[in-house]
Amino acid sequence: MQAPTIRLATPDDLPAIAAIYNHEVLHGVATFDTVPWDDSAVRAWFDKHQPERRPVTVAVTGSGDVVGWGSLSDWSTRCAYNRAAEDSFYVHPDHQGQGIGKVIMADLIARAPSVGVKVMMARIETSCAASNHVHRSFGFTTVGVMHRVGEKFGRVLDVELMELLLEES
Repeated sequence: MQAPTIRLATPDDLPAIAAIYNHEVLHGVATFDTVPWDDSAVRAWFDKHQPERRPVTVAVTGSGDVVGWGSLSDWSTRCAYNRAAEDSFYVHPDHQGQGIGKVIMADLIARAPSVGVKVMMARIETSCAASNHVHRSFGFTTVGVMHRVGEKFGRVLDVELMELLLEES
């Protein structure tokens, strides 16, 4: 498959974004959400992501199919944290293992400085090897592990906290 094109998401992309995310809600631990997004939930989430500050992007094939998405979200609602953002990326299960996550992450990292992000943060459940690998391949380093902070599918889960500093000092 040819590498997808990355572009800013539009409201028309929300059904595809929700479908990709909801698969992980129902079947995986990359998100600790346990309730799938309905139309109003995905719209509320999208409305909190203004492209000039916290963009949402989609990975689109040549035929126009959305096969993944990424976002930069507020790390905290406290204003002093405005320079930090948490990244997220999800790839449609039929397209995983094809490098789409790396394409999405490269784009998020490239966009981050233009929207005021100086530090990117990631919370990765420790068994999510693919996400961990993508983050490490871009220079993210481990800040620490939050032990036993989540529970999903009857499993108690640890979360690795990672960071990428986008400025020297």
